[in-house]
Amino acid sequence: MFLSCPILAALLGMLIAQFIKIPIHFFSTRELKWNLMFSTGGMPSSHTSTIISLTTAIGLISGFTSNEFAICVVVSAIVMHDATGVRRHAGYHAEILNTLLVDFNTLIEVLKNPNIKKPVSREKLKELLGHQPIEVFGGAITGIIIGVVTYYLYPF
Repeated sequence: MFLSCPILAALLGMLIAQFIKIPIHFFSTRELKWNLMFSTGGMPSSHTSTIISLTTAIGLISGFTSNEFAICVVVSAIVMHDATGVRRHAGYHAEILNTLLVDFNTLIEVLKNPNIKKPVSREKLKELLGHQPIEVFGGAITGIIIGVVTYYLYPF
């Protein structure tokens, strides 16, 4: 096979986590959004699921005391911290900037034409970038399950 078990686990971790977002969103909002398959943010974190699937497979293959597993754990911690920290706050900033942009554009349009009824809409920044801690936890659980299942089903 051209795919190693850890690479396969990581790919499945990403794809399955992205797909799971659709039914989770549907059950919570009764709205079917297929574009969630290609979006960032949401439950579970696909970044976390991907790296934890890889880490789990590496741990099972190389051993949980191996150098390879140690490297994966450190990278996993960085990815999960980034998802709940930097990327989540970038999403908050995008939300504020979008509000400021709408207000600014409305002000400009009103100053240009006081009789305007509807402000011109502009392209918005993406607001759903990062994750809440529970979404990262969901990604970690998803990743562990996928890593273990891939390891036991992978034909060595």
